[in-house]
Amino acid sequence: MSFCSACGAEVGAGASFCAKCGKPAGAAPGSTATIETTGIPENVAGLLCYAAGWITGLIFFLIDKRPSVRFHAMQSIIVFGALNVLYWIVVWSGWFGGFIGFALLGLLSALVGLLTVACWILCMVRAYQGLRFKLPVIGDLAENYSR
Repeated sequence: MSFCSACGAEVGAGASFCAKCGKPAGAAPGSTATIETTGIPENVAGLLCYAAGWITGLIFFLIDKRPSVRFHAMQSIIVFGALNVLYWIVVWSGWFGGFIGFALLGLLSALVGLLTVACWILCMVRAYQGLRFKLPVIGDLAENYSR
């Protein structure tokens, strides 16, 4: 008879994951099982992948091996890494564009900032809901690289 390593519920013969909490089976209650996860519920870990942009995405990509969490982590790395680079290119270009260039690039940097915040909120809410929300183009890249 096998038990869930996290909640102690009985797990059926041949099952490798608990039907109740989704954690790996095979150990007695209270014992430690070796799996490369953070111990955080999957939907919360997905949300935290986006919490501080590409930085938390990188952290969760390296420490958590669950497919859903790795997908959200890679999507966070790609989208917020690209938006961060774009933002800095626009900001530094404004310094060299003169007054009119500075004003136009200031407006563009504000739009990039709004896009970043909107994308950040949308991704965090969808990840917390447990959905594998794929952004256009970037979602497919994240899916390929998260394997």
